[in-house]
Amino acid sequence: METLWFCVIALLWLGYLFLEGFDFGVGMLLPVLGRDETERRVLINTIGPVWDGNEVWLIVAVGATFAAFPDWYASLLSATYLPLTLFLLALIGRGVAFEYRGKVDSARWRRAWDAVIVTGSWTAALSVGLVLSATVFGLPLDAAGDRVGSPFAAVRPETLLGAVAVAGYSLVHGAVFLALKTEGQVRFRARGLALGVAPVALVPLLVLLLTVQLRFGSAWTWAASTVVALAVLGAWGRLVLGREGQSFALMGVAVAATVAALFGALYPNVLPSTLDPAWSLTVSGAASSPYTLTVITWVAAFGTPAVLVYQGWTYWVFRRRIGTRHIPPVHVVPSGDRPAGQGS
Repeated sequence: METLWFCVIALLWLGYLFLEGFDFGVGMLLPVLGRDETERRVLINTIGPVWDGNEVWLIVAVGATFAAFPDWYASLLSATYLPLTLFLLALIGRGVAFEYRGKVDSARWRRAWDAVIVTGSWTAALSVGLVLSATVFGLPLDAAGDRVGSPFAAVRPETLLGAVAVAGYSLVHGAVFLALKTEGQVRFRARGLALGVAPVALVPLLVLLLTVQLRFGSAWTWAASTVVALAVLGAWGRLVLGREGQSFALMGVAVAATVAALFGALYPNVLPSTLDPAWSLTVSGAASSPYTLTVITWVAAFGTPAVLVYQGWTYWVFRRRIGTRHIPPVHVVPSGDRPAGQGS
């Protein structure tokens, strides 16, 4: 049962990285691909119906960790509270910006909220990459599972590599998604940008996987890492031919194989100790009681299909491409129609 929930949590992180990955990428590329206000509204509308639903995967992943592996939850979140705080602030800022940027018809107002979206997207992607790589490479934990050292103990060269790897993947993933979801000049610019930056932006991901495999890898995690390399190469090749849907699907294969390689190399640990391997948190040692695992398994068995059906339906409804011709003009309330006593 413990191994089952370890795999479930890995699957939840897979869903989050795949869905929120292109979500972050769109935010990163907002000022790059959006040459004017209408085009920026096109970019935001591609993720407008789904961005908040994508974050549900994060909530469920953290909640499942709390329920199934409370020691893992406590040690990881307390040891990495600084990057996690930045991560949460970035998510909050992005959410507020999506809702507020269109509330006032002012270029200065929109530029300010666009800056929040871009900054929040980069910060969130870098932070989640750092935390996930710290999970794999380990943290300075003592025998009680408490962090030893400064609050910046999670910030090391290998975790910074993980941060850049997730950000680079998100950037390319977002560009491919925009090439799939838009039309006209925005689509062609997104496709050209993805083709141009992918050979550079995806290198940190491949280096991260190589580093993990050299330290902790087994035969099958090496195979998963090879799948990642082949998938990103295939995604780039399909994009050259204008097959955006196939390229997007192969980016999904790449992130699925990445999660398999990382969590496969981590198992049977859930959080290694860099001070003493004997102090590492393991799947069996950090798990909840069998009764708790049984209860949450039944809850997940009924709740997960409903969530998947609902989210799949949402993506199906909003599956069509978006272009500038679909964006209505900004509606400004004439001053004479404002309630008495309301300023301009």
